[in-house]
Amino acid sequence: MNRSATGVAENTSASTRLVTLPFVAVTASMLLFFLYVGMAIVAIPRFVEFELNGGEIGIGVAIAAFAIAAIAVRPFVGRLSDRYGRRALMTSGALITAGAGVLAGFAPNLPVFLAFRVMTGVGEAAIFVAAATLIADLSPEGRRAEGASYLSVAVYTGIGLGPVLGEWVLADDRYRLLFAVASLFAVASALMSRLIPARVDRKAPRSDTKASLFHRAAIAPGLVLMCTLASFAAFGAFIPDHARSVGLSSAGGLFLAYSSISLFLRVIGARLPDALGAHPMVTIALLFMAAGMTVLAMVPTVWGLWTAAVLVGIAMAFNYPPLMAAVIDAVPESERAVAVGSFTAFFEIGSVAGGLILGTVAEFYGKRGGFAVAAVIALGGLVMLWTMLPRRPVQRPFAR
Repeated sequence: MNRSATGVAENTSASTRLVTLPFVAVTASMLLFFLYVGMAIVAIPRFVEFELNGGEIGIGVAIAAFAIAAIAVRPFVGRLSDRYGRRALMTSGALITAGAGVLAGFAPNLPVFLAFRVMTGVGEAAIFVAAATLIADLSPEGRRAEGASYLSVAVYTGIGLGPVLGEWVLADDRYRLLFAVASLFAVASALMSRLIPARVDRKAPRSDTKASLFHRAAIAPGLVLMCTLASFAAFGAFIPDHARSVGLSSAGGLFLAYSSISLFLRVIGARLPDALGAHPMVTIALLFMAAGMTVLAMVPTVWGLWTAAVLVGIAMAFNYPPLMAAVIDAVPESERAVAVGSFTAFFEIGSVAGGLILGTVAEFYGKRGGFAVAAVIALGGLVMLWTMLPRRPVQRPFAR
Protein backbone atom coordinates (compact mmCIF):
# COMPACT_ATOMS: atom_id res chain seq x y z
CA MET A 1 0.00 0.00 0.00
CA ASN A 2 1.24 3.48 -0.86
CA ARG A 3 1.02 5.22 2.49
CA SER A 4 1.76 8.65 1.13
CA ALA A 5 -1.21 8.27 -1.22
CA THR A 6 -3.57 7.36 1.57
CA GLY A 7 -2.40 10.08 3.89
CA VAL A 8 -1.75 7.69 6.78
CA ALA A 9 1.46 8.36 8.62
CA GLU A 10 1.49 4.97 10.28
CA ASN A 11 -0.39 1.73 9.83
CA THR A 12 -2.32 1.54 13.08
CA SER A 13 -2.75 -2.22 12.85
CA ALA A 14 1.01 -2.57 13.34
CA SER A 15 0.51 -1.72 17.01
CA THR A 16 -1.55 -3.59 19.57
CA ARG A 17 -2.55 -0.38 21.36
CA LEU A 18 -6.26 0.32 20.89
CA VAL A 19 -7.23 3.20 23.16
CA THR A 20 -5.33 6.20 21.83
CA LEU A 21 -6.15 9.91 21.87
CA PRO A 22 -7.69 9.79 18.37
CA PHE A 23 -9.76 6.76 19.43
CA VAL A 24 -11.02 8.63 22.50
CA ALA A 25 -11.84 11.71 20.38
CA VAL A 26 -13.98 9.65 18.00
CA THR A 27 -15.90 7.88 20.79
CA ALA A 28 -16.38 11.13 22.74
CA SER A 29 -17.74 12.82 19.61
CA MET A 30 -20.21 9.97 19.14
CA LEU A 31 -21.28 10.11 22.79
CA LEU A 32 -22.09 13.80 22.43
CA PHE A 33 -23.92 13.25 19.15
CA PHE A 34 -26.12 10.49 20.51
CA LEU A 35 -27.00 12.61 23.52
CA TYR A 36 -28.67 14.78 20.87
CA VAL A 37 -30.39 11.71 19.42
CA GLY A 38 -31.59 10.57 22.85
CA MET A 39 -33.00 14.00 23.69
CA ALA A 40 -34.81 14.20 20.34
CA ILE A 41 -36.42 10.79 20.93
CA VAL A 42 -38.35 12.29 23.85
CA ALA A 43 -39.70 15.27 21.93
CA ILE A 44 -40.46 14.05 18.42
CA PRO A 45 -43.59 11.91 19.06
CA ARG A 46 -45.21 14.55 21.27
CA PHE A 47 -44.24 17.41 18.97
CA VAL A 48 -45.66 15.69 15.89
CA GLU A 49 -48.86 14.56 17.56
CA PHE A 50 -49.77 17.59 19.67
CA GLU A 51 -48.03 20.59 18.07
CA LEU A 52 -48.27 19.62 14.40
CA ASN A 53 -51.49 17.59 14.69
CA GLY A 54 -49.87 14.72 12.84
CA GLY A 55 -51.37 11.95 14.95
CA GLU A 56 -49.86 8.50 15.22
CA ILE A 57 -49.56 8.23 11.45
CA GLY A 58 -47.48 11.40 11.45
CA ILE A 59 -45.17 9.92 14.09
CA GLY A 60 -44.64 6.84 11.94
CA VAL A 61 -43.98 8.94 8.85
CA ALA A 62 -41.44 11.07 10.77
CA ILE A 63 -39.58 7.93 11.83
CA ALA A 64 -39.72 6.53 8.30
CA ALA A 65 -38.45 9.78 6.76
CA PHE A 66 -35.36 9.69 8.95
CA ALA A 67 -34.70 6.01 8.27
CA ILE A 68 -35.21 6.17 4.50
CA ALA A 69 -32.88 9.17 4.20
CA ALA A 70 -30.19 7.43 6.26
CA ILE A 71 -30.48 4.23 4.22
CA ALA A 72 -30.33 6.11 0.92
CA VAL A 73 -27.18 8.10 1.65
CA ARG A 74 -25.05 5.60 3.60
CA PRO A 75 -23.39 4.02 0.52
CA PHE A 76 -22.55 7.49 -0.85
CA VAL A 77 -21.19 8.58 2.52
CA GLY A 78 -18.56 5.84 2.33
CA ARG A 79 -17.19 7.25 -0.90
CA LEU A 80 -17.28 10.80 0.40
CA SER A 81 -15.28 9.85 3.49
CA ASP A 82 -12.64 8.32 1.24
CA ARG A 83 -12.42 11.47 -0.84
CA TYR A 84 -12.62 14.15 1.86
CA GLY A 85 -11.58 12.26 4.99
CA ARG A 86 -13.41 10.70 7.92
CA ARG A 87 -13.04 13.74 10.14
CA ALA A 88 -14.63 16.05 7.58
CA LEU A 89 -17.67 13.78 7.31
CA MET A 90 -18.02 13.54 11.09
CA THR A 91 -17.92 17.31 11.44
CA SER A 92 -20.30 17.91 8.53
CA GLY A 93 -22.78 15.27 9.71
CA ALA A 94 -22.91 16.71 13.22
CA LEU A 95 -23.39 20.28 11.95
CA ILE A 96 -26.11 19.27 9.47
CA THR A 97 -27.93 17.55 12.31
CA ALA A 98 -27.51 20.53 14.63
CA GLY A 99 -28.94 22.91 12.04
CA ALA A 100 -31.87 20.62 11.26
CA GLY A 101 -32.53 20.14 14.97
CA VAL A 102 -32.79 23.86 15.75
CA LEU A 103 -35.01 24.52 12.74
CA ALA A 104 -37.26 21.56 13.53
CA GLY A 105 -38.51 23.34 16.63
CA PHE A 106 -39.86 26.14 14.41
CA ALA A 107 -41.52 23.86 11.84
CA PRO A 108 -45.03 25.24 11.12
CA ASN A 109 -46.43 21.98 9.79
CA LEU A 110 -45.67 18.30 9.32
CA PRO A 111 -44.22 18.46 5.76
CA VAL A 112 -41.63 21.04 6.83
CA PHE A 113 -40.78 18.99 9.91
CA LEU A 114 -40.33 15.90 7.71
CA ALA A 115 -37.84 17.83 5.57
CA PHE A 116 -35.78 18.50 8.68
CA ARG A 117 -36.04 14.82 9.65
CA VAL A 118 -34.61 13.93 6.23
CA MET A 119 -31.70 16.30 6.89
CA THR A 120 -31.18 14.66 10.28
CA GLY A 121 -31.09 11.22 8.65
CA VAL A 122 -28.40 12.43 6.24
CA GLY A 123 -26.35 13.94 9.06
CA GLU A 124 -26.62 10.85 11.27
CA ALA A 125 -25.57 8.60 8.39
CA ALA A 126 -22.54 10.78 7.68
CA ILE A 127 -21.20 10.90 11.23
CA PHE A 128 -21.92 7.26 12.02
CA VAL A 129 -20.33 5.79 8.88
CA ALA A 130 -17.29 8.06 9.18
CA ALA A 131 -16.83 7.31 12.89
CA ALA A 132 -17.32 3.55 12.53
CA THR A 133 -14.84 3.44 9.65
CA LEU A 134 -12.33 5.57 11.53
CA ILE A 135 -12.58 3.30 14.57
CA ALA A 136 -11.80 0.38 12.25
CA ASP A 137 -8.86 2.34 10.81
CA LEU A 138 -7.53 2.95 14.33
CA SER A 139 -8.10 -0.56 15.71
CA PRO A 140 -5.22 -3.06 15.50
CA GLU A 141 -5.82 -6.17 13.44
CA GLY A 142 -7.54 -8.75 15.59
CA ARG A 143 -9.11 -6.11 17.85
CA ARG A 144 -11.64 -4.52 15.50
CA ALA A 145 -14.67 -6.04 17.21
CA GLU A 146 -13.31 -4.70 20.50
CA GLY A 147 -13.04 -1.24 18.96
CA ALA A 148 -16.60 -1.51 17.63
CA SER A 149 -17.77 -2.56 21.10
CA TYR A 150 -16.34 0.55 22.75
CA LEU A 151 -17.84 2.77 20.05
CA SER A 152 -21.24 1.18 20.57
CA VAL A 153 -20.95 1.80 24.32
CA ALA A 154 -20.61 5.52 23.58
CA VAL A 155 -23.61 5.38 21.23
CA TYR A 156 -25.91 3.55 23.65
CA THR A 157 -24.80 5.64 26.61
CA GLY A 158 -25.84 8.75 24.72
CA ILE A 159 -29.16 7.22 23.73
CA GLY A 160 -29.71 6.10 27.33
CA LEU A 161 -28.87 9.38 29.05
CA GLY A 162 -30.35 11.67 26.40
CA PRO A 163 -34.00 10.92 27.17
CA VAL A 164 -33.45 11.61 30.88
CA LEU A 165 -32.01 15.03 30.10
CA GLY A 166 -34.63 15.56 27.42
CA GLU A 167 -37.53 14.96 29.79
CA TRP A 168 -36.07 17.51 32.21
CA VAL A 169 -35.59 20.18 29.52
CA LEU A 170 -38.90 19.53 27.77
CA ALA A 171 -41.08 19.64 30.91
CA ASP A 172 -44.60 20.15 29.56
CA ASP A 173 -44.05 21.62 26.11
CA ARG A 174 -40.73 23.48 25.79
CA TYR A 175 -40.07 21.96 22.36
CA ARG A 176 -37.97 24.77 20.91
CA LEU A 177 -35.79 24.85 24.00
CA LEU A 178 -35.29 21.09 23.86
CA PHE A 179 -34.36 21.07 20.17
CA ALA A 180 -31.96 23.98 20.76
CA VAL A 181 -30.25 22.35 23.76
CA ALA A 182 -30.04 19.01 21.97
CA SER A 183 -28.47 20.71 18.96
CA LEU A 184 -25.77 22.15 21.20
CA PHE A 185 -24.64 18.57 21.87
CA ALA A 186 -24.43 18.00 18.10
CA VAL A 187 -22.31 21.16 17.79
CA ALA A 188 -20.11 19.91 20.64
CA SER A 189 -19.77 16.63 18.74
CA ALA A 190 -18.57 18.53 15.67
CA LEU A 191 -16.03 20.44 17.75
CA MET A 192 -14.81 17.23 19.38
CA SER A 193 -14.30 15.65 15.95
CA ARG A 194 -11.83 18.41 15.08
CA LEU A 195 -9.53 17.02 17.79
CA ILE A 196 -8.90 13.96 15.63
CA PRO A 197 -5.37 14.44 14.27
CA ALA A 198 -5.03 14.92 10.52
CA ARG A 199 -2.49 12.07 10.37
CA VAL A 200 -5.20 9.51 11.10
CA ASP A 201 -7.88 11.23 8.99
CA ARG A 202 -7.45 8.86 6.08
CA LYS A 203 -8.18 9.91 2.50
CA ALA A 204 -8.13 7.18 -0.11
CA PRO A 205 -6.62 7.80 -3.55
CA ARG A 206 -9.12 8.24 -6.35
CA SER A 207 -9.67 5.10 -8.33
CA ASP A 208 -10.54 4.76 -11.99
CA THR A 209 -12.53 1.62 -11.13
CA LYS A 210 -16.20 2.33 -10.64
CA ALA A 211 -17.20 0.19 -7.66
CA SER A 212 -20.74 -0.62 -6.66
CA LEU A 213 -22.28 1.73 -4.13
CA PHE A 214 -23.48 -1.23 -2.09
CA HIS A 215 -20.63 -3.55 -1.14
CA ARG A 216 -21.24 -7.28 -1.53
CA ALA A 217 -19.19 -8.10 1.58
CA ALA A 218 -21.79 -6.29 3.71
CA ILE A 219 -24.81 -8.24 2.50
CA ALA A 220 -24.55 -11.45 4.56
CA PRO A 221 -23.50 -9.76 7.83
CA GLY A 222 -26.05 -7.03 7.16
CA LEU A 223 -28.92 -9.48 6.72
CA VAL A 224 -28.02 -11.17 10.00
CA LEU A 225 -27.92 -7.79 11.75
CA MET A 226 -31.23 -6.93 10.12
CA CYS A 227 -32.88 -10.00 11.65
CA THR A 228 -31.56 -9.12 15.11
CA LEU A 229 -32.85 -5.56 14.92
CA ALA A 230 -36.15 -6.56 13.32
CA SER A 231 -36.73 -8.97 16.20
CA PHE A 232 -35.71 -6.36 18.75
CA ALA A 233 -38.27 -3.95 17.26
CA ALA A 234 -40.96 -5.94 19.08
CA PHE A 235 -39.30 -5.21 22.42
CA GLY A 236 -39.01 -1.49 21.77
CA ALA A 237 -42.50 -1.06 20.32
CA PHE A 238 -44.67 -3.42 22.38
CA ILE A 239 -43.12 -3.59 25.85
CA PRO A 240 -44.60 -0.34 27.28
CA ASP A 241 -48.23 -1.40 26.71
CA HIS A 242 -47.56 -5.11 27.30
CA ALA A 243 -45.92 -4.37 30.65
CA ARG A 244 -48.98 -2.48 31.87
CA SER A 245 -51.30 -5.23 30.64
CA VAL A 246 -49.59 -7.82 32.85
CA GLY A 247 -49.45 -5.65 35.97
CA LEU A 248 -46.22 -3.63 35.77
CA SER A 249 -46.86 0.08 36.27
CA SER A 250 -43.98 1.25 34.06
CA ALA A 251 -41.64 -0.24 31.47
CA GLY A 252 -38.78 2.12 32.35
CA GLY A 253 -37.07 -0.43 34.58
CA LEU A 254 -37.20 -3.05 31.83
CA PHE A 255 -35.46 -0.75 29.37
CA LEU A 256 -32.90 0.20 32.02
CA ALA A 257 -32.24 -3.49 32.77
CA TYR A 258 -31.82 -4.43 29.12
CA SER A 259 -29.54 -1.48 28.32
CA SER A 260 -27.43 -1.82 31.48
CA ILE A 261 -26.80 -5.53 30.87
CA SER A 262 -25.96 -4.90 27.23
CA LEU A 263 -23.50 -2.10 27.99
CA PHE A 264 -21.90 -4.00 30.87
CA LEU A 265 -21.30 -7.09 28.73
CA ARG A 266 -19.96 -5.04 25.82
CA VAL A 267 -17.38 -3.48 28.13
CA ILE A 268 -16.22 -6.55 30.06
CA GLY A 269 -16.58 -8.85 27.04
CA ALA A 270 -15.18 -6.45 24.46
CA ARG A 271 -12.42 -8.87 23.43
CA LEU A 272 -14.59 -11.97 23.20
CA PRO A 273 -15.81 -11.46 19.61
CA ASP A 274 -12.22 -11.12 18.34
CA ALA A 275 -11.11 -14.13 20.36
CA LEU A 276 -14.00 -16.43 19.44
CA GLY A 277 -15.17 -15.14 16.06
CA ALA A 278 -18.46 -13.91 14.68
CA HIS A 279 -20.28 -17.23 14.37
CA PRO A 280 -20.29 -18.33 18.03
CA MET A 281 -20.88 -14.82 19.38
CA VAL A 282 -23.74 -13.97 17.03
CA THR A 283 -25.22 -17.42 17.59
CA ILE A 284 -25.39 -16.59 21.30
CA ALA A 285 -27.01 -13.24 20.47
CA LEU A 286 -29.69 -14.69 18.21
CA LEU A 287 -30.51 -17.62 20.50
CA PHE A 288 -30.93 -15.28 23.47
CA MET A 289 -33.05 -12.92 21.36
CA ALA A 290 -35.29 -15.80 20.26
CA ALA A 291 -35.52 -16.99 23.88
CA GLY A 292 -36.46 -13.53 25.14
CA MET A 293 -39.18 -13.10 22.53
CA THR A 294 -40.49 -16.61 23.26
CA VAL A 295 -40.76 -15.81 26.97
CA LEU A 296 -42.68 -12.64 26.17
CA ALA A 297 -45.04 -14.56 23.89
CA MET A 298 -45.68 -17.46 26.26
CA VAL A 299 -45.29 -16.07 29.80
CA PRO A 300 -47.46 -12.95 30.30
CA THR A 301 -46.27 -12.29 33.86
CA VAL A 302 -44.13 -9.70 35.60
CA TRP A 303 -41.29 -12.19 36.17
CA GLY A 304 -41.54 -13.13 32.50
CA LEU A 305 -40.97 -9.47 31.57
CA TRP A 306 -37.85 -9.20 33.72
CA THR A 307 -36.49 -12.50 32.41
CA ALA A 308 -37.03 -11.35 28.83
CA ALA A 309 -35.30 -8.02 29.53
CA VAL A 310 -32.21 -9.87 30.75
CA LEU A 311 -32.21 -12.22 27.76
CA VAL A 312 -32.61 -9.34 25.30
CA GLY A 313 -29.81 -7.41 27.03
CA ILE A 314 -27.45 -10.35 26.52
CA ALA A 315 -28.58 -10.70 22.91
CA MET A 316 -27.97 -7.05 22.05
CA ALA A 317 -24.50 -7.12 23.62
CA PHE A 318 -23.02 -9.56 21.13
CA ASN A 319 -24.60 -8.88 17.74
CA TYR A 320 -23.13 -5.72 16.18
CA PRO A 321 -19.39 -5.77 17.09
CA PRO A 322 -18.50 -9.21 15.63
CA LEU A 323 -20.56 -8.58 12.50
CA MET A 324 -18.88 -5.22 11.94
CA ALA A 325 -15.47 -6.86 12.38
CA ALA A 326 -16.47 -9.56 9.87
CA VAL A 327 -17.21 -6.86 7.29
CA ILE A 328 -13.97 -4.97 7.94
CA ASP A 329 -11.82 -8.11 7.77
CA ALA A 330 -13.42 -9.18 4.49
CA VAL A 331 -12.46 -6.10 2.46
CA PRO A 332 -9.24 -4.26 1.58
CA GLU A 333 -8.63 -0.94 3.29
CA SER A 334 -9.47 0.99 0.11
CA GLU A 335 -13.03 -0.42 0.20
CA ARG A 336 -13.55 -0.15 3.94
CA ALA A 337 -15.69 2.99 4.05
CA VAL A 338 -18.10 1.82 1.34
CA ALA A 339 -18.43 -1.56 3.08
CA VAL A 340 -19.15 0.08 6.44
CA GLY A 341 -21.70 2.39 4.83
CA SER A 342 -23.43 -0.58 3.24
CA PHE A 343 -23.41 -2.63 6.43
CA THR A 344 -24.70 0.10 8.73
CA ALA A 345 -27.64 0.73 6.38
CA PHE A 346 -29.07 -2.51 7.76
CA PHE A 347 -29.63 -0.77 11.11
CA GLU A 348 -32.45 1.25 9.60
CA ILE A 349 -33.55 -1.52 7.22
CA GLY A 350 -33.96 -3.92 10.14
CA SER A 351 -35.79 -1.44 12.33
CA VAL A 352 -38.19 -0.35 9.59
CA ALA A 353 -38.85 -3.89 8.34
CA GLY A 354 -39.37 -5.17 11.88
CA GLY A 355 -41.73 -2.35 12.73
CA LEU A 356 -43.85 -2.90 9.63
CA ILE A 357 -43.98 -6.71 9.87
CA LEU A 358 -44.46 -7.00 13.61
CA GLY A 359 -46.87 -4.09 13.76
CA THR A 360 -49.06 -5.79 11.18
CA VAL A 361 -48.92 -9.11 13.04
CA ALA A 362 -49.77 -7.42 16.34
CA GLU A 363 -52.71 -5.65 14.74
CA PHE A 364 -54.35 -9.00 13.90
CA TYR A 365 -52.95 -11.38 16.53
CA GLY A 366 -52.01 -9.14 19.44
CA LYS A 367 -48.67 -8.22 20.92
CA ARG A 368 -47.92 -11.77 22.04
CA GLY A 369 -48.34 -12.85 18.43
CA GLY A 370 -45.84 -10.13 17.48
CA PHE A 371 -43.36 -11.45 20.04
CA ALA A 372 -43.75 -14.98 18.64
CA VAL A 373 -43.01 -13.83 15.10
CA ALA A 374 -40.04 -11.83 16.42
CA ALA A 375 -38.63 -15.10 17.83
CA VAL A 376 -39.00 -16.72 14.41
CA ILE A 377 -37.21 -13.79 12.76
CA ALA A 378 -34.29 -14.20 15.18
CA LEU A 379 -34.04 -17.90 14.33
CA GLY A 380 -34.12 -16.96 10.64
CA GLY A 381 -31.09 -14.78 11.29
CA LEU A 382 -29.36 -17.79 12.84
CA VAL A 383 -29.93 -19.77 9.64
CA MET A 384 -28.53 -16.90 7.56
CA LEU A 385 -25.50 -16.67 9.84
CA TRP A 386 -24.46 -20.28 9.32
CA THR A 387 -25.42 -20.61 5.65
CA MET A 388 -24.42 -17.22 4.20
CA LEU A 389 -21.59 -15.75 6.28
CA PRO A 390 -18.15 -17.22 5.45
CA ARG A 391 -16.10 -18.45 8.39
CA ARG A 392 -12.72 -16.75 8.65
CA PRO A 393 -9.59 -17.46 10.70
CA VAL A 394 -9.99 -16.06 14.20
CA GLN A 395 -7.46 -13.63 15.65
CA ARG A 396 -6.32 -14.35 19.20
CA PRO A 397 -5.92 -10.99 20.97
CA PHE A 398 -5.63 -12.63 24.39
CA ALA A 399 -2.39 -14.25 23.30
CA ARG A 400 -0.69 -10.95 22.56
